[in-house]
Amino acid sequence: MDLSKYSFNRRDRYSAKRSIKVHNFSIQAPDAKEVCVVGDFNQWDPTANPLTKQIGGGWLAQVPMHHGHHRYIFLIDGVPTLDPMAHGIVRNENNERLSLIAIS
Repeated sequence: MDLSKYSFNRRDRYSAKRSIKVHNFSIQAPDAKEVCVVGDFNQWDPTANPLTKQIGGGWLAQVPMHHGHHRYIFLIDGVPTLDPMAHGIVRNENNERLSLIAIS
């Protein structure tokens, strides 16, 4: 096989850090008027990733995320709520509990 027609350099190599994967954030909150997800992946901005209400009272957002561990929390009508489907729970520098997810 002749590889001379291909050019390889460091930028051509696969890197998990540069890969992006869409993650589905979902939560049941049938009585909520507004739900969003805030985390280190969107600079804790409540306007960045609002969830859309689904039939049956669930809420869903598809968020592109980089490889790695991410801290986040749902805001349900402004109330911080842990994700019951999170991979784990961590504490931030203010000793507040946050949901944790691993994207690979």
